[in-house]
Amino acid sequence: MDSLAVNKAHWDERAPAHAASPDYGFDRFINDPSHLSSVVKFDQPRLGSVTGLRGVHLQCHIGTDTLSLARLGAEMTGLDFSPAALTEARRLVAAAGAEIPFHEANVYDAVEVLGAESFDLVYTGVGALCWLPSVSRWAQVVTSLLRPGGRLFIREGHPMLWGLEENATPPYPRYPYFEHAEPLEFSGEETYVATDAKLSQKSHSWNHGIGEIITALLDTGMRLTQFVEHDSVPWCAIPGQMTQDPATEEWRLTEDPQRVACSYTLQAIKE
Repeated sequence: MDSLAVNKAHWDERAPAHAASPDYGFDRFINDPSHLSSVVKFDQPRLGSVTGLRGVHLQCHIGTDTLSLARLGAEMTGLDFSPAALTEARRLVAAAGAEIPFHEANVYDAVEVLGAESFDLVYTGVGALCWLPSVSRWAQVVTSLLRPGGRLFIREGHPMLWGLEENATPPYPRYPYFEHAEPLEFSGEETYVATDAKLSQKSHSWNHGIGEIITALLDTGMRLTQFVEHDSVPWCAIPGQMTQDPATEEWRLTEDPQRVACSYTLQAIKE
């Protein structure tokens, strides 16, 4: 089965439900010109100034992080393979009074679509790499998109978290930590936001170990400048066993959160 087609159908189905969910908060973006996504806000101290940078958000989904980075002063472009997601992203940006171009393409085709060495900043948010079969191929794309001196900024779910059986108490390692050739196949009506929508599409995903991700970037000539692991994520990744921090909107294990690295922030520079 074609994993790209499976995942495209998965996200085409979920995009309208996500845009309508209070968890993404389209109304807050539209009504408050200073509002930022919780994901971008969480990493602002590490992100630093992006004013005047030409940035691209790979796998941008419905555009809330893309718009947030634009509000911080970056000249942003978004790219995603889901036309339904991009419809919602364009609707959000127009309603918020911003101008951000969005391109429909597989992330592996980003250089062909957007041009080599076109950006000062490549941004990737939480829940992106797990949809890609090869992290080395992704790293080549990132490096090719960046101008010399440009940087990659990524906040992502930790492979330790992705490997857990989330429905067990306590959760235990079930899925591969390291990159694997065949995709993990999932089906179900769940999604990670509050919604009444009836969902059915299957998905294919892959895990990538931290060492594999870092090595893939180093192999392209990138220089690692920051790597920070966090005990929290922006959604309830382990239902019934996590508590949300109202100040950050992040979720962490209710009991002994130090047991699991849930996400990480990574930065690297193209020399």
